[in-house]
Amino acid sequence: MHRRHFLCTSALALGLPQVWAQSAWPKKPVRVVIPYAAGGVTDSVGRKLVEKMGQALGQSFFVENKGGAGGTLGMADVAKAAPDGYTLALSAISPLTLSPHLMKLSYQPFKDVVAVAPMMYSPVYVLATSSFLGKSWNDLLQQAQAQPGSVRIATSGMGSVGHIMVEQLQAQTGLQFTHVPYKGVGQIVTDAVGGHFELMLGNPFATINSLIEQGKLRVLATTGPQRAPSHPDIPTLAELGAPQANLTSLFGFMAPAGTPAKVVQRINTLVQELVQTDDIQAILKATDNIALHQDQATFEEVLRKESASNAAIIQKAGIRI
Repeated sequence: MHRRHFLCTSALALGLPQVWAQSAWPKKPVRVVIPYAAGGVTDSVGRKLVEKMGQALGQSFFVENKGGAGGTLGMADVAKAAPDGYTLALSAISPLTLSPHLMKLSYQPFKDVVAVAPMMYSPVYVLATSSFLGKSWNDLLQQAQAQPGSVRIATSGMGSVGHIMVEQLQAQTGLQFTHVPYKGVGQIVTDAVGGHFELMLGNPFATINSLIEQGKLRVLATTGPQRAPSHPDIPTLAELGAPQANLTSLFGFMAPAGTPAKVVQRINTLVQELVQTDDIQAILKATDNIALHQDQATFEEVLRKESASNAAIIQKAGIRI
């Protein structure tokens, strides 16, 4: 079968326009950098989405996990890559909107990296491990008040959304917690099961949900504009009196600045189509994650506003790394 005819047939089988199969890009494999250790929420949804992108475009799309420093190491890799459409990042937006306000980086957001397409937003669960003997959020506050610093809270790293949440919780409650930053989610989950700390902050995905079902982790609170559908009895941090800590994680695709506009547009349109497919929606719903639909300009504007908001939060709270 002629290659173009085969690709058109493949695109139609996926319910996608033939224009994807007929494009000049991509002509070779595309590397997608996930700037976190394997096994987190970005992997759980992202790898399937990346696989479907490759199928739709008739080319290999492969994921490379490159964790560390709250996602900034992997983002730096992408920022320095050739702007030819063959290196992308699939990441939380924090390496562009949060980390730059906390640490010196080798790249400049919005100058070296361009926002391409949103994928989803994800609530953050406040999870208790076996080391926390209390039953509720109030028990947590009572322990922190009686023994300042005794409650250890693990996050995916310095400069992460979880880190900001810890700082905001301290600022709003007047209590002292001990922040335990990791380089990614995988090791946090292992240590959480082992009770190496009292709490962890993490986005919901299959492994986390399984551990909750097994009773190895307990949800004390969640974040977002509303309660998580799978945990309707669990209040949000806003309901618990900590609205400034009621943050969610936004995930999407980024690329080196200078990536051809037609390629950026193509990726944006394709991602918006694919997140509506049944199998991606099934993964999202199973983990309380919500698909986002925004054109490239809107997505970039959201990131710029988030960056300005984070800068104000960090300055007001006096957060430093």
